[in-house]
Amino acid sequence: MIANFIIMFREALEAILVISIVLGYLNKTGQIKYKKVVWWATIAGITASILGAILFNFIAGGFTGAAEEIFEGITMLIGAFLLTTMILWMFNKSHSRELQEKIAKEISEDHRLGIFMIIFVSILREGIESVIFLGAAGFVAVDFGWLGSILGLVTAGILGLLLYKGSMKINLKKFFNITSVLLIMFAAGLVAHGIHELQEANVIPFLLYPVYDINVFLNDKGDIGSILKGLFGYNGNPGLIEIISYWAYLAIISIVWIKKNKKVIEEKDGTSKREEVRIKKSIV
Repeated sequence: MIANFIIMFREALEAILVISIVLGYLNKTGQIKYKKVVWWATIAGITASILGAILFNFIAGGFTGAAEEIFEGITMLIGAFLLTTMILWMFNKSHSRELQEKIAKEISEDHRLGIFMIIFVSILREGIESVIFLGAAGFVAVDFGWLGSILGLVTAGILGLLLYKGSMKINLKKFFNITSVLLIMFAAGLVAHGIHELQEANVIPFLLYPVYDINVFLNDKGDIGSILKGLFGYNGNPGLIEIISYWAYLAIISIVWIKKNKKVIEEKDGTSKREEVRIKKSIV
């Protein structure tokens, strides 16, 4: 449930921020005649996302036995991959400026279809990502996942409205960094569980299974254990390959994250130094 809440909250908030940024830009530039295009694109994106969810559930319900385990395992691995690429792609990106520049270009050429497609694709991307992420989360833990999704959607809607109206200010960079860490932990769990499902289907062999069994102390099917399982991929009796895949994923992502952060700091320092030189030259 908690994982579903975080996933839906973040994905929905990202989609709402896209709409808010575009509407805010249209208001600021006096191009309110394009607002209808934004709303029609939003409706179309949401509709397409719902159809995608229906199709996903239809496909998922058609598998049994080993085929079902393979489908679930592959879905979990794809979900982990998409989560990872999304988080790394968003790292310190000025998406607000990029989005405004795209919209400005389409407005300058009076391309209503271009504006429509920018919004539609943005909403659909978030929607399809949500379908895959929530589907993968549902394979790991099924307890009240739908409730977490609804609460996440409602919370994102309320927060997005407050941000758009300007009645609430939050540090979005810090917010996305915190949720990114949680989603990375969730993705690591998806990798381990995906491997386990493929092992159950005899696609990947079991090696030293289980390495340990602590279910007697913290059962992964118990109240606390199921929460940890759904959120961080906890398994009370994992196999060797599961453990290796879990920690290898976290190690690789940590290295990439540190390198990206170092690069961002260096770029900021370089920009600051260039600005200092420019100021000194202007004074001279």
